[in-house]
This record gives sequence, C-alpha cells and structure tokens, in this order.
Amino acid sequence: MFDVGMGEIGLIAVVALLVLGPERLPGAARTAGALLRKARQSWQSVRAEIERELAAEELKRSMKETAAAADPTADVKDALRSVMNVPPATESAPAPGANVPSAAPDNHERH
Repeated sequence: MFDVGMGEIGLIAVVALLVLGPERLPGAARTAGALLRKARQSWQSVRAEIERELAAEELKRSMKETAAAADPTADVKDALRSVMNVPPATESAPAPGANVPSAAPDNHERH
C-alpha cells in the first residue's frame, strides 16, 4: 500500500518518542496497530463483497446467454415454416377456426 522503508519507520519512531514520551508511546503504538488492523479487515471485507457481487453478475449473465442459446423457439419456427412452405416474413399465427391449407391432400370423394 505505502512504500515505507526502514529509515522512514525509524524517523517516525524517533518523532513519536519525542512527541509522546516513553510512557505513552507503547499505548499509542497498540492503538495505531489496532486501528490499522481494523482498517485492513474492513478493506478486505469490502473487497470480498465486491468480488462476490461481480461473480454473481457474471453468473447471471452467463446463465442468460446459455438460456438464450438453448432456446429452441427460433429453430422450431424455421422448421414449421419450411414444412408448411410459409415465407419467413409471416410471424403471426392464423386465427383459430381460420381456413388453413393442410399439408395432407384432401380425401374427398370425386364423382
């Protein structure tokens, strides 16, 4: 996170010793360590939550793509069009009871 070398840590320790004194320095160091630990834990928690959300979104997107790829509706429509010799521009289904030419020949008696 921060690029702090040993010289800089030593300088900070000397300044802290001069400012706080030898009596309060150990307590301040413990408090600073505890606060740093809590900050790191909070950051790790936020990071893990974001990663879980991203993974969940990726999974949802993947499931939608798989469902769309596995949807046989377009293939079934194309197969029906080719069997019934219907041009692809007609998307609507005929109304119930409408006269629809059947694929089978009529077996009416002829006189």
